[in-house]
Amino acid sequence: MLRINIVTIFPEFFAGPLSLSIPAKAAAAGGVQYSLIDLRDFTHDKHRTVDDYPFGGGPGMVMKPGPFFDAVASVKATSPIVLLSPRGRRFSHADAVRFAAGTELTLLCGHYKDIDERVAQHLATEELSLGDFVLSGGEPAALAIVDATVRLLPGAMSDLESARTDSFFDRGISAPSYTRPAEYAGHTVPDVLLGGDHAKVAAWRDNESLRRTREAEARDREDWARREAESTARDAAIAEVERRAAEKAAKKARAKDGRARAAKRAANAANESTGHANGEST
Repeated sequence: MLRINIVTIFPEFFAGPLSLSIPAKAAAAGGVQYSLIDLRDFTHDKHRTVDDYPFGGGPGMVMKPGPFFDAVASVKATSPIVLLSPRGRRFSHADAVRFAAGTELTLLCGHYKDIDERVAQHLATEELSLGDFVLSGGEPAALAIVDATVRLLPGAMSDLESARTDSFFDRGISAPSYTRPAEYAGHTVPDVLLGGDHAKVAAWRDNESLRRTREAEARDREDWARREAESTARDAAIAEVERRAAEKAAKKARAKDGRARAAKRAANAANESTGHANGEST
């Protein structure tokens, strides 16, 4: 059995989804046990405070490390202990397979501006993200990971072969799917799917899967190239601002130094003039 521990300040977020559909079937089949751990149960003040102001100042609040460490210790959790974080590596089907093959999984859900870095460095064994966007908290990401994982457990799905033909099961995108009616609003189903030739259907699905996979990979490459270009442009803009600031600071320093030298020369000239005047009056 796989035990999934979810550390969160909103345990009620999971109560409904985990009691429905595949997550509920997996639990009923004995493949998984869910443990919802309220982070506020591991605070030590009457307000059950889990966050505080960031050292060094700045906007937002940071979740304190102590409650996370105590919550994980309370269930004697072992690896993997996953911190849901936008800084993390992107979650994949391979991770779901790895988690489903294990006996324990602990998910740490953050909230507010950030989580104390010591949780990431000294408690979590890995950080995972759903993608390049920010959620209001780690709860939706944790639920997505739970769903992707438990659907692979025995008894979770009535038709495991359906899961085997899903996208990413064999590292590819699945072929398009159609159902009745064969024509809808003028849009028809490909003839090959209606002919009854299973070999041709299999070949069509393989070709469509390969086409979709290549298209997705091309989009990914374009996306990475765009982001690299944006990052390079941003770095160049920052460097230009820093260069201008340095030039301005150097110009100000030179002007200040020039004024100081001029003042010194004026003072010396005044002293010399005073000395001459004193000499003439002697």
